[in-house]
Amino acid sequence: MSRPILSFPARRAVLAGLASSATFAGGIRAATPNASRPLKLLALGDSLTAGYGLAHQEGFVARLQSALDAVHAQTQVLDGGVSGDTSTDALARLDWVLGDKPDAALVELGGNDGLRGLDPATMERNLRAIIGRLQMAHLPVLVSGMLAPPNMGPQYGAQFKAVFERISTLPGILYEPFFLDGVAGHPELQQTDRIHPNAAGVDVIVRRILPPVLRLLQQARETHS
Repeated sequence: MSRPILSFPARRAVLAGLASSATFAGGIRAATPNASRPLKLLALGDSLTAGYGLAHQEGFVARLQSALDAVHAQTQVLDGGVSGDTSTDALARLDWVLGDKPDAALVELGGNDGLRGLDPATMERNLRAIIGRLQMAHLPVLVSGMLAPPNMGPQYGAQFKAVFERISTLPGILYEPFFLDGVAGHPELQQTDRIHPNAAGVDVIVRRILPPVLRLLQQARETHS
C-alpha cells in the first residue's frame, strides 16, 4: 500500500481580501456580486484541502479564496482541512467546524480511506452522514469525489468508485467526480510523493472546481435570501 497521507495540525483561517488573480477568472462571473453580506464556504477535507507540503498562500483554500475574490463572489473560505483525516475523522469533528456557521460546504474526503484500504461501505455511511448533517443545517453541498489508489487492486477500486457514484445521486447535492482530475498521473503537477498536488497542480484543481463552487454559492444565496 502506498504511503498514507501524513497527519499535521489543521490550519484554520478565514481568508479575505487576498490579491485577486485574473488567472482564475476565465470569463466566469459570480452569480450575485451585489449580495448584502459575504457568504462563508466551508471546505471540509483532508490534506488535499489543507495544502499539505505547500506554503500557506499556495494551498487549496488560499487559491480558491483568491479565485473567488477575482470574480467578486463575496465569499470567505473556511479551512476545514485536516491532513490525515479519513471520512470517520471528518464526521467526528463535523459539529465543531459547523460552529463557524458556514452557508455552504464543499466536501473533499476519501483519499485516506483509500490509501489505508478501509472498508468502502464504512466510507459511504460516513459520507452520507456528513451530507445529511450539512443538509439538516440547510447548507447547500458540493461533493468532490475520489478514486482509490491503483495498487489497491481492481475489485477494491470498483467498490470505492461505486460509493461515489451512489453519493452523486443523492438529492439536492452538487457533485464533481474526482478532486485530482487533471493532476493525478501528471508528475509535473505533483509533489515528490506523487499524491499531493504542487502549487501548479492546485491551480489546475481550482480552475476546474470554480464553476461548480459558484453554482453552490448561488444556491446558498437563494437558500439564505
